[in-house]
Amino acid sequence: MENEHLILGEKGEDLAENYLIRKGYLILERNWKNRHEEIDIIARLDAWLVIVEVKSRSSKAFGMPYDNIGIRKQRLLVNAAEAYIIKHNSNLETRFDVVSIIRTTTGHEIQHIEGAFSPFD
Repeated sequence: MENEHLILGEKGEDLAENYLIRKGYLILERNWKNRHEEIDIIARLDAWLVIVEVKSRSSKAFGMPYDNIGIRKQRLLVNAAEAYIIKHNSNLETRFDVVSIIRTTTGHEIQHIEGAFSPFD
């Protein structure tokens, strides 16, 4: 079961990365780690540094994947983003996006929420 979850997550990140590239994003990092914090995808779009959390599910039975990103996860992403910005001396505006991937009978449904949350929420 755990192995299937990891495979679904990795496949979801692959799909999200390809989706973002098709939308014109430049992928800077994938699975970037700062201590115990991890950012799934770090990308650039124009003057934006985009921090992307990818959530994958095999169905909508338990709600939408993005519903699983609580305050604690948001804080971890903000902390990791701050570390990345400092390390890379970035002066870009930063945005936090969520890409939800749901497996369907015909493939995958992808939903991209730009500016899903703010570090000040």
